[in-house]
Amino acid sequence: MTRVFSGIQPSGEMHLGNYLGAVRQWVIDQHEYDSIFCAVDLHAITTQQDPDDLRSKTLDTVAGLIAAGLDPEQCILLVQSHVHEHTDLAWLLECTVSFGELSRMTQFKDKSARQSGDFVSAGLFTYPALMAADILLYDTDRVPVGEDQRQHLELARDVATRFNSRYGDTFVVPEAAIPKTAARVMDLQAPHNKMSKSVDSVAGTVLVFEEPSAIAKKFKRAVTDSDTEVRFDPDEKPGVSNLLSILAACVGREPADVADEYTRYGDLKVATAEAVLAVLEPIQTRRTELLADPAELARLIEIGASKAEELAVKVMDRARNAMGFLPRG
Repeated sequence: MTRVFSGIQPSGEMHLGNYLGAVRQWVIDQHEYDSIFCAVDLHAITTQQDPDDLRSKTLDTVAGLIAAGLDPEQCILLVQSHVHEHTDLAWLLECTVSFGELSRMTQFKDKSARQSGDFVSAGLFTYPALMAADILLYDTDRVPVGEDQRQHLELARDVATRFNSRYGDTFVVPEAAIPKTAARVMDLQAPHNKMSKSVDSVAGTVLVFEEPSAIAKKFKRAVTDSDTEVRFDPDEKPGVSNLLSILAACVGREPADVADEYTRYGDLKVATAEAVLAVLEPIQTRRTELLADPAELARLIEIGASKAEELAVKVMDRARNAMGFLPRG
């Protein structure tokens, strides 16, 4: 059976782009594939984190993923740091990827430019090798990612191919699976930029678990443009097209088709907010229930770690053997 792997950072609350661009596809994939999904807390520490906040956000992320529809009986859902083979394999791959390849990663350039002060973590530079380890550790065939992560997936493919060439057939070379609709949800206030929880754009980022009234207000204030025509044209009308893309993703239609039903921006904003809230409100309710039962949440997290470790140990042993490490007696 085809195996799927993907992850999400617990560096802040899940936003609408995370959900529509990735998590919702994961929910579908768990019923069609052998699926593994991960709260990648090790990636979060490429920027400084408060320890208590990191623990809390990791729990919130796992609860949010289950609330969004991931079923621990249907998929493996784990916390990355609970399976040490992720970091073990990352070092082998850091020694397989080149400095030049890492230096060409667009996200490193963007994120390092936003760092305050002079400190830029070396982990921020090398974390694509850890991301490759996350993927290759589970013999992954298919990686559902946003368009912004395609470059990192291509690096994982290159590293797997190079390792196999040098040391023998060791890793599965994964393929990307990028959703066609709402693969990139844009900022409501700056629609040329991807919606993100890591930049200062509170008004433009819709959080999955914020108050419904706040979500509705953000859509009401969303940037459109100076003319009045509602049409799907991402280049000429990015704000309107972003609203259409979000609405279409929520109702399961194509953005251009949805555009035909609206003649005024105000009506489009209201309809988009209502569609988003219809999708998010049951998820919000379920997350509240999960966080109110920490023992059950801990049990589900441990189940995921145990299942993941069984798979990871086999691949890690294979990689160590291929690379020439002396086996432990």
